[in-house]
Amino acid sequence: MHLVRGRARPGGRDGHHLHGEGRVLGPTELLEGSAAWPGATTDEMQRQVADPLEKRLQELVYYDRVETSVRPGLMLMKVMFKDNMPPAKLQSEFYQARKKLSDQASSLPRGVLGPLFNDEFSDIYFALYALQAKGLPHRNLVMRAEDLRQRLLRVPGVEKINILGEQAQKIFVEISYQRLATLGITGQQLLAALANQNDVTPAGFVEAAGPRVYLRLDGAIDGLDAIRNLPVAAGDRSFKLGDIAEVKRGYEDPKTFAIRNDGEPALMLGLVMKPGFNGLKLGEALNAEEVAIHHETPAGITFTKITDQAKVIDDAIHEFMVKFFTALSVVIVVSLVALGFRVGIVVALAVPLTLSAVFVVMMVTGRDFDRITLGALIISLGLLVDDAIIAIEMMVVRMEEGADRVAAATYAWSATAAPMLTGTLVTIAGFLPVGFAASTAGEYAGNIFWVVSFSLIISWIVAVTFTPYLGVKLLPNIKTIEGGHEAIYATKNYERLRRVVRLSVNHKWMAAGITVGLFGLAVVAMGKVEQQFFPNSERAELIVEVTLPAGSAFATTEASVRKVEAAVRDLPEAREITSYIGQGMPRFVLSFDPELPDPAFAQIVVQTADSHARDVLRGKVRRLVDEGRFPEARVRVLQIVFGPPIRFPVAFRVVGPDLDVIRGIAAEVADVMAANSNLRLVHLDWGNKTPNLHLALDQERLRLIGLTPKEAGQQLQSYLNGTPATQVRENLRSVDVLLRSPGPERRSLGEIGDLTLATRDGRQVPVSQVARLESRNEDAVLKRYNRETYIRVQGDVLDGRQPPDIHAQVFPLLAPIKAKLPPGYRIDTAGAVEESAKAMMSLVAVFPIMLIVTLTVIMVQVRSFSTMFMVFATAPLGLVGAAPTLLIFHQPFGFNAILGLIALSGILMRNTLILVDQIHHDRQAGLSDYDAIIESTVRRARPVILTAAAAMLAFIPLTHSVFWGALAYVLIGGVGVGTLLTLLFLPALYALWFRVKRAPRQATVGSGADVPVRLANS
Repeated sequence: MHLVRGRARPGGRDGHHLHGEGRVLGPTELLEGSAAWPGATTDEMQRQVADPLEKRLQELVYYDRVETSVRPGLMLMKVMFKDNMPPAKLQSEFYQARKKLSDQASSLPRGVLGPLFNDEFSDIYFALYALQAKGLPHRNLVMRAEDLRQRLLRVPGVEKINILGEQAQKIFVEISYQRLATLGITGQQLLAALANQNDVTPAGFVEAAGPRVYLRLDGAIDGLDAIRNLPVAAGDRSFKLGDIAEVKRGYEDPKTFAIRNDGEPALMLGLVMKPGFNGLKLGEALNAEEVAIHHETPAGITFTKITDQAKVIDDAIHEFMVKFFTALSVVIVVSLVALGFRVGIVVALAVPLTLSAVFVVMMVTGRDFDRITLGALIISLGLLVDDAIIAIEMMVVRMEEGADRVAAATYAWSATAAPMLTGTLVTIAGFLPVGFAASTAGEYAGNIFWVVSFSLIISWIVAVTFTPYLGVKLLPNIKTIEGGHEAIYATKNYERLRRVVRLSVNHKWMAAGITVGLFGLAVVAMGKVEQQFFPNSERAELIVEVTLPAGSAFATTEASVRKVEAAVRDLPEAREITSYIGQGMPRFVLSFDPELPDPAFAQIVVQTADSHARDVLRGKVRRLVDEGRFPEARVRVLQIVFGPPIRFPVAFRVVGPDLDVIRGIAAEVADVMAANSNLRLVHLDWGNKTPNLHLALDQERLRLIGLTPKEAGQQLQSYLNGTPATQVRENLRSVDVLLRSPGPERRSLGEIGDLTLATRDGRQVPVSQVARLESRNEDAVLKRYNRETYIRVQGDVLDGRQPPDIHAQVFPLLAPIKAKLPPGYRIDTAGAVEESAKAMMSLVAVFPIMLIVTLTVIMVQVRSFSTMFMVFATAPLGLVGAAPTLLIFHQPFGFNAILGLIALSGILMRNTLILVDQIHHDRQAGLSDYDAIIESTVRRARPVILTAAAAMLAFIPLTHSVFWGALAYVLIGGVGVGTLLTLLFLPALYALWFRVKRAPRQATVGSGADVPVRLANS
């Protein structure tokens, strides 16, 4: 059994990893395994091997489920742990799994091979190299690969290199069963002759006066000639083995795994990078080494890079830099234009200081640079100038009122530090579900919480310390405005705003009704927005999967792959074609799990120039499939996606105790799915039966000739597939020597009855005399999900359609089928919707903590239950802007958009808190409740608008990102509309919430100073 721990280790820069696809997931919470029992049926493998192992695994503390697939003589298993398992417990759970399975091994049937463990099966490869040499023997190419492996291991930053696609070398001794019968030699005699000649046997040693002297025996088999010259006794005669049998070199037959690159066999060198190493430096070192290798490689041997994580990292950095500096420029321009050059430069200087500190904190805490953290930095960029703008705007106002620089800076600290800190903590609390969601999606995107938290906390520290200091040093001599506070907020624009705010407060019920109505419309509009889990990646690779009926021979699969390769190679968009036959491609991208070995399965990776060429090629290949160019196989064309691995986007599991009943139910589900025009390639993932030849042995006749069923089976195995006799030790490899029949005899089902069984006294008895040949249909595969038999019905969605939407169309139509299900049977949702539901549940599970933290922070600031609940009531209002924005720009609502909506709630509560704090200050300064609402809103208008404009414009570069686009649109629309609600609805809500009545036209307003100032036109 193989127990597999996946590790993701690509890239690094300035002490951090740099990963182009998403967060590095650390050790994957997954065990993958296999066990073998040669000769066992699928049912025997399931009941005798898989079931007891599954039961023991259920004893694990953090066990979630096990997915088991069995074939004749082989069991494959994936064990999933609970998403809430603490990372520190991972190694302990792996140890317990190994221990329990090892303990169970002694109870498995005799002949079961395993359990064996390998926990490095799912490494993510930093680079893949194809090594090819047309006409060169495969074993020589393997030795060349070993030399290159050793050479590349010396490159700094390389942890290990795996050689993939190697065909196990064999030496075949082929002799006809008819000739054996004629000579009177049994297969057992030949096996014994080979084994006795070649076994490593100690001959002792002599303790001499000086060194110990070992005795070595000569005569070990060291090549084909030694095997051919091996004497074989037949009665009173002796033959050389080469005279009665053909001895030749070959490779594993049939194959179990093969790699082809551009139509020719290839070996693949998979390179894994050391954790924490600089990925760009490793890429540069590898490029230099490749140049040297190419210069030294003999003619006829090609060494080609297939995948290059360094390029992905470089592209990710380039994308980040473009978007980052665009966003940075937008923030600085907004500050300079709105506040003036000298004032704006103070705000702008806060940005690099904050980011520098964030980078240091990321390095200290081990946060990697990847797609998630880089995007989170851009999100943070739209938020981290808010506090600086508020602080510097407060300083400017105080200086316009006549205060000196130091007094203005001091007031900016005393008046804004506490509410800004509260607002910052509330915003951070909005990201809590993302950071602590116990799911694969939460782990994938969890660093958003940490990076945004670091950024906002540091930006607050900078805003209340560094920004006032810079203001004292850099602000110009601001002229005192005659009339002080009254004159500052008595301009025409402020008067217009004051009238609008007063109108809203005076008609507070109408304003509240309009807002509630808009919120209701937004909720309805969300029902029209396309649903999505994670978006497709913009990577240029196109994946073509070739699946033949279960039980198909490897050679049949390989022939089908050759046809697909030839057809794709003729298309101009295809640059390089690499095929992996017998199992899935190596894991070079985080969102693809390696497929388990299957001789009926292959994956083809087609390199294109860019995402546009990939999309064009995808359409062309699908047209070839629709035209019926590959009728023998199910050919699936797909692209790499972001997020956790998902096999098929729309899928249902039919679960129950009886397989035949499950087949019938699954067929009905498949009919419903196939009737949906938005689905393609609807099929059952297994369930077909394949023919098998059964030998019904006549036990009495078998005993009469002196044989047991085991001995008969061993002889037939030797004839058909070969029986290992010994090993030849060559260079770095041990080569099995197999005894078998020639090709025509092995491949002809019609001649099986003519095969002869050798009795112990040397007689040859045809199989047909002791057995009856019967053709039966057996299950080629049996699958179980958490120890329950199931069949998954699955399909792809058409381009431009979203899996959750299509699932929503199909799901109600399954109700009639569910209504008539027998007891013990059910239909479960699988695919993207299942993973999305898990992600949502993981977010919802953290919501109570988020609510407690948010309410506590608000309560500490406002010290009023009524005010606390009013602030919290504004949290969902971002939907009013988010929903129409998603609809207008045709953006799907997926996991990233959910993150944006959660973050938006924190931003809106932050704005509400700051405005409420200003109202309380103005009330304490002597204003009536009514005037405090109006004047506080007017006074906070400029910083609110400036921070909103900076945030919205900073998010614009992210709208061009495939991964971050939906989130950016949610934040842009939500912040924009949220700003309007802060200025118009929030005053009305405050007046409504606290029953503030309309005041007379004359009022007194405090400037925040000790002496009230009379307002004009109030």
